[in-house]
Amino acid sequence: MKILVDIKKQLYSRRRAFSLEVCFSSEEDFVVLFGPSGAGKSLTLQAIAGLMTPDWGRIALGDRALLDTEKKINVPARWRDIGYVPQDYALFPHLTVTENVGFGLKKPWHWRLAQRDRRRVEEVLEIFELRELRHSLPRELSGGQQQRVALARALIRHPRLLLLDEPFTALDTTLRARMRLELLKIQTIFQIPVILITHDPEDVTALSQTLVVYETGRITKILPSAGEIALAFPRQRTGIA
Repeated sequence: MKILVDIKKQLYSRRRAFSLEVCFSSEEDFVVLFGPSGAGKSLTLQAIAGLMTPDWGRIALGDRALLDTEKKINVPARWRDIGYVPQDYALFPHLTVTENVGFGLKKPWHWRLAQRDRRRVEEVLEIFELRELRHSLPRELSGGQQQRVALARALIRHPRLLLLDEPFTALDTTLRARMRLELLKIQTIFQIPVILITHDPEDVTALSQTLVVYETGRITKILPSAGEIALAFPRQRTGIA
């Protein structure tokens, strides 16, 4: 499925202004947004998710426009059919693993899930190896376990696209390597395209099929294939192998 992002946004604060102007597209399973902090990567994800409205532009998944300012199209976030995992995972601290994962399936004015949805939660807990932790609260989980809960919650509704904002930042080096492999496995199971933000070149070489390089609100380079990415990051790829 083709992902198209072509947006502009001007932001102001008391001390500075920031201009975001980015354009990229891909039909690959993994698109990685790479670059320094403050370059506009998270703003791009927020725009795709519908959490920030660009001043101008177009965002489309396949043949469905999520945003088209010229045609006055702006699909609300809840109807975009996108899974979004922020950097801090945003788990509900007072809910168990089961309740966090099933939260997105709840219907308005219903405090309990339907039997079909409860079965669905159990299936997803099994996929993410969380069944033994189903009654645990987020504070009782490790960083990797919290990440799996956040991914399970984002994917339980089978969205068309998964957005991950620096998913491995809080993890140590060994756990990062393991979670990269788990993410590849999860993508294969759910057959969903992923857009992922990272500062880590090893994430780039392990995951990206299209690489979008950011700097200060602009895209400086797009590498549209794994071969070109391997040439651009030879040391990191050799190190992983």
